[in-house]
Amino acid sequence: MLIDLFPRVHARYLTLPLLGPLLDGFALWLAERGFADGSIRQRICKAPALEEVLLQAGLNDLGEVSKPQLLETTAGKSQADIRLSALVRSLAAFLHERGLLSTTAATPSQHLVASYRKHLGEVRGLAASTQAEHCQLALDLLDFLGFDGDPAALSAADGPQVEAFLRGVATTCGVSKLHNRASFLRSFLRFLAARGAVRAGLERWIDSPRAPRRELLPRACPWESVRAFLSGISRTTAKGRRDYAMFLLMATYGLRTSEVAALRLDEISWRAAEFRIQRPKVLAPFSLPLTDEVGEALTDYLRSARPPSAQRTVFLGMRRPIRPLSKGGIFNAFRCWQRGSALDCAGVGPHCLRHSLAMHLLRQDASGKTIGDLLGHRSLASTGTYLRLHHEHLRAAALELPTGTEGGDE
Repeated sequence: MLIDLFPRVHARYLTLPLLGPLLDGFALWLAERGFADGSIRQRICKAPALEEVLLQAGLNDLGEVSKPQLLETTAGKSQADIRLSALVRSLAAFLHERGLLSTTAATPSQHLVASYRKHLGEVRGLAASTQAEHCQLALDLLDFLGFDGDPAALSAADGPQVEAFLRGVATTCGVSKLHNRASFLRSFLRFLAARGAVRAGLERWIDSPRAPRRELLPRACPWESVRAFLSGISRTTAKGRRDYAMFLLMATYGLRTSEVAALRLDEISWRAAEFRIQRPKVLAPFSLPLTDEVGEALTDYLRSARPPSAQRTVFLGMRRPIRPLSKGGIFNAFRCWQRGSALDCAGVGPHCLRHSLAMHLLRQDASGKTIGDLLGHRSLASTGTYLRLHHEHLRAAALELPTGTEGGDE
């Protein structure tokens, strides 16, 4: 394939001692993943520069280089040389997939945290994103204790050490997040105590920060503003059709950003007029009726705007290579259409559509159980967070102050 991309100078790349034998297969691998020819050329052009960097670092055999080592070669240079960084990221993925890089053995910390992740998923039923947060904090604690260098440090851990670790965490987050981290830490210590890895009761040293429960009101917008926001999305472009379908789904069913990003073509049943989503909080599929409005928006996007791709995810990015749209991509799309609209949700993003639907249903006299079931909550307490009154409702409920009394003072 390199001959087609560089008819005159392909030999310049193929004769590179270290990378040359890999570049033709690498270029084909990129093409199979939807990269445009121009993007492939830009990466291949940087191969001589990367080869020089690798040789200067003493990395003469890629079979002895791990993926983190390869990525480290351009660490901190992503802005200085964007194309070189792009080559390293793509090449690392290619070599890792082919098994051509060195595999480093997992550390004791990684082994222990892998068992903890399994416990969180199989026993506690937590969503993958929540498992990741728990596990990262667990790794941070083990690193703080120096577990990899001295496994006995874990069994010798005491309350003051745990407190010292949590004080360090407190310097990097706010009160609300610190409250969650304290809960995560107690969970990990209980898991370790059940295995006999730490002394029992160590989690009792952790005192959650004192903060008013539910101190912030939900960020809900008037339903008229939500409808105006949706109407303001131009459907004359492929991106507009895609974004309208996404945000109409979120506003109609209260879907999370992760649920929209994970929606697959196989989960839409056009004959039955319903679709199925995976609820991350309850780890169970949930079927919803497909309204005419949502069905029309999805049909318009799928027929006229969705890029040709073998991907089964419904919503895809518009740039090549074509990939499933990430949660960050959905957030950025929301920000794009939110600017200049009547939707006031600064700092929240598309999640405000979920809050707004909950408040809209409450005004329609829907029960808390009905709203909670639609939003995928496991408890009414979670639903209650969405249904607290907005300050405008409190103003409407306020009584006028008396200006005087009839008949004089009594």
